[in-house]
Amino acid sequence: MIIGLVKEIKNNENRVAITPFGVSELVGLGHTVYVEKSAGVGSGFEDAEYAEAGAILEDKTGVFNNAELIVKVKEPIEEEYKYFKEGQMLFTYLHLAADKKQTEFLVERKITSVAYETVQCADGSLPLLTPMSEVAGRMSIQIGSTLLQKNNGGSGILLSGVPGVAPAEVVIIGGGVVGLNAAKMAGLIGARVTILDINKPRLAYIDDIFNGTITTLMSSPANIADSVKKADLLIGAVLLPGGKCPTIVTENMVKFMKKGSVIVDVAIDQGGSVETIDRVTTHENPTYIKHDVVHYSVGNMPGAVPRTSSFALTGVTMGYLKLLAEGNFEKTIKENNDLLMGVNTYKGCLTCKEVAKAFDMEYTAIEKLI
Repeated sequence: MIIGLVKEIKNNENRVAITPFGVSELVGLGHTVYVEKSAGVGSGFEDAEYAEAGAILEDKTGVFNNAELIVKVKEPIEEEYKYFKEGQMLFTYLHLAADKKQTEFLVERKITSVAYETVQCADGSLPLLTPMSEVAGRMSIQIGSTLLQKNNGGSGILLSGVPGVAPAEVVIIGGGVVGLNAAKMAGLIGARVTILDINKPRLAYIDDIFNGTITTLMSSPANIADSVKKADLLIGAVLLPGGKCPTIVTENMVKFMKKGSVIVDVAIDQGGSVETIDRVTTHENPTYIKHDVVHYSVGNMPGAVPRTSSFALTGVTMGYLKLLAEGNFEKTIKENNDLLMGVNTYKGCLTCKEVAKAFDMEYTAIEKLI
C-alpha cells in the first residue's frame, strides 16, 4: 500500500504519527511511504532519518496525491480538507463528536476514517487512546501546578505545601486512564487528592492501588459540588468513548470555587466536561479567567511533549497500521474487531453511533456496509 505521513499544522502540534523506525518497518514489508518534508522535525526527527528509512520525501500536495492511506496525529483542520481525495483512507485521532463540520466533510468526501480513540479491545480498553491519556493525565498536574502560581493568575499555592503549611486540594473527576495518571502525579507531589467516578469497582481498584492515601467518592451532583468548591486544582477527566462528553461541572459550581483556583479540562477534545469551558484554547494562548478561576482547555496537550508522545503513540499504532496497510480493508476489519470499532465513516456513511447521536445525524452500522 502507498502510505502518506503528513506534517501536523494545528497550533503548536509537534507530534508525528510515525517515527523513522516505523517507516523502516513499513518499507521492509513492501509498502511505499511518502513523508511530508519536515513532518518529524518538531519531535526531533530530521528528514534525513526518514530518507534513510526508505521514505520518499514530498511536499504536502505530493503526499496527499500519492497516498492511499493518510496517517496523522490530530484530526484534519479545515485548511487541510482540500488535499483529500474521495475514498482515501485516514488513520488518526478524530474526536468527531466535538466537530460536526469535520464529520460532514468526511461523510461527503467518502473518506474511510479509522479513529485512534474508538479502536476498542474486547475488554473495553482503548489501546490507541491510552498512551496519550497517560501523557495528558500526568501533564494536567504539571500544568495545573504552574498555573496556580500567582504570576500566572493562580492563587499562589504550592501543590505540595511545605512543613507547617497544608498542601493543595486536587479534585479529579473521572477515574479512567487520565484520572489515574493525574492522581499518581498529584500524590507523588504530596497534594491532597480526591477522585470521583460513577464506577464503584473502579473506585475500589483506585483505593486499593493507592492504599487509601487518596479520597475516592461516588460521582453525584452533591459530591461533585462539594468537591469542586474545595478544589485548588480541578481536573476534568471524563470520557464517553467516541461520544460528546457530558457536562459534569456546572457554571454555578464554578462560581463557588476559590479565587485563583485552576481548572484543567482534559476532556475538551470531546467537547469538555465543565460548563464554563466554552472554547478550545491553544498552547500559544492556553488560559482564560472566568468567575476568578483560571481555565485551561488546550485540545492537544501531549503536543507540548512531542518526543515522548510520538514514541508512545507509534508504539501502539504500528500494529494496527500494518493491518490496514494489507490492502483489503473489509477483510481486515471483519477479522479484527478492534479496528472495526474504530471505523467512524465509510462509503459516505457515518458509522459511529455516538457521533451520530451527538449531531442527530443518520447512523449506519458498519456491518451493513461490508
